[in-house]
Amino acid sequence: MIYANLTSKRPSRVSCFEQINMSVKYFPEKCWELVFRFLGQGHDLESVSMACKKFIPITNRVKFSLTLHDRTVLFLPRLLSRFLWLKVIDLSYFNGELKGLLHQISQSELDLDLVNLSNQRTLPIDELRELGSKMVNLKALICSNIGYLHDSHLVLIAYCFPFLEELDISFPLDSQASDFGIVRLSSMLENIRKIDLSGNHLITDKSLMSLCQNCRSMEEISFFKCFKMSQIGIVSAIRMRPGLASISFNIEKKRIHGPGLTPLHINLDLIDSLTTLKRLNTIDLSNSFISDEFLISVADGSSVFLKKLVLQDCCNFTFSGIFYVLSKCQYVQCLDLRKADFLTDESISKLSTFLLNLTSIDLGGCCQLTNSTFFILTRNCPFLSDIKMERTYIGVQGEEDSNSMFNFAINHQVKTVYLGDNILLKDASLIKFSFICPSLQLLDLNACEGISGESLVEVMKRCCEIRHLNLANTIIKRFEINFEVSKLGMLNLSGSRIEDEALSIISKWCSGLLLLDIQNCYVTAKGVREVIENCRALKEVNLKNCSLVDDDFVSELKTFTRSSLRKIITPYGVGVYY
Repeated sequence: MIYANLTSKRPSRVSCFEQINMSVKYFPEKCWELVFRFLGQGHDLESVSMACKKFIPITNRVKFSLTLHDRTVLFLPRLLSRFLWLKVIDLSYFNGELKGLLHQISQSELDLDLVNLSNQRTLPIDELRELGSKMVNLKALICSNIGYLHDSHLVLIAYCFPFLEELDISFPLDSQASDFGIVRLSSMLENIRKIDLSGNHLITDKSLMSLCQNCRSMEEISFFKCFKMSQIGIVSAIRMRPGLASISFNIEKKRIHGPGLTPLHINLDLIDSLTTLKRLNTIDLSNSFISDEFLISVADGSSVFLKKLVLQDCCNFTFSGIFYVLSKCQYVQCLDLRKADFLTDESISKLSTFLLNLTSIDLGGCCQLTNSTFFILTRNCPFLSDIKMERTYIGVQGEEDSNSMFNFAINHQVKTVYLGDNILLKDASLIKFSFICPSLQLLDLNACEGISGESLVEVMKRCCEIRHLNLANTIIKRFEINFEVSKLGMLNLSGSRIEDEALSIISKWCSGLLLLDIQNCYVTAKGVREVIENCRALKEVNLKNCSLVDDDFVSELKTFTRSSLRKIITPYGVGVYY
């Protein structure tokens, strides 16, 4: 209201930037700070800092997270001196030499809470020690997918960061971490609340026991694919730490036995121990061999607190088991039943009566589910925001699906819908879905070959909040839109049949586009140039395998300058950074 009153008194010829400067003058900085915090840490914050110089010190104060890429390393000293309130630094996208980077961070005056070193070749010992001597209050260290992990790294982490509360050492490519390293670590990091050991194949029950015994603040633990840990060890750990809020592990589906394969027996003590987890709010059993009795014990133990249940790609349980869990645990918000192929529209209808608090559901690979499941969920789950139904039978009419809209209910809460790999999905069904979910922000239609450009025009008309649209590997060839789609930021058309004509329309009506992926498309330099020139906010374009884009244009790209443009992937797969 203040901004509106100020600008309404100005003459119409006053520029937008002058209006912004006037509003900055009279609007308190604390209020602007609240506005910018609401915008978050990404591109929106970058845009406002460019709009007015007086915004720069305010945005400097509210930026708490920094993600470093290869191209931003040259500016690291400037970034570290500018953003003095940073709490999180993410190096997981950095592919260069880590040593110098960690040294610069250590020499800064930042007081970091979290550092992400994932996807690095290894952990440099000297630089890690230096970082620990400076960042004494570091609370979280993420080292997932490290190329090489050894016991010496674990001991060093424990020594350098004694106040760690969260540690992720999951899925190293070459893990030499053993019980020795985990036991030493657990004896030194008594404040650990959350740890992920997944993929460290050498560790055994001894590691699990030492963590649960020494780390008395432990609330969350994950150990997927730690196959030397036994069910008996898990039982002992649970009984030692019954206050766990989150546990994630998998029980092997099959074990080699003689000449063939047989299911692994589920220990009855493990089933009984789950009833002691009275504070459990999250359990992830992805890719496990479980049973209805197993699920019943989970429900009996944590019926009040359970908020997240992940049974992705599990086997040996039935509808009776999941029905019992959800009837007892009616506060579940996130539910993953991916590849539960026994589910039908009728069973989803029965389960939905218990899902009044549901916000996210994944039913991908449930091959019997039709349009009816989509209608049931959007009608019966008032807080549902995220629906995933890839590789289902969606597109086929069920009992709920008819020409009448009597059984349909508009749901403004649904923001993201994933319908990829549904070859039976047609225009009529997609248009109905857009009518039901007018507030959609993300729509994924990857490899949905039965949809056309005409239905997408209707979707974009109805869903004016859409920001992310994935049309990869579809037969889409043209867009006949004649209206502004200003909020669309990410558009994936890779592997589709679009040509220059479609790019021309996109460049005209999708002015807010940030990322465009058109790899493997039959477009030429003419269409690409039109998009780059007209979409003034564009940051990234992927032209990989666009064979019709000529070499002269590729050479021109290397000298192209635009304040917004950050990256172009050439037809040869080479990244050009700006």
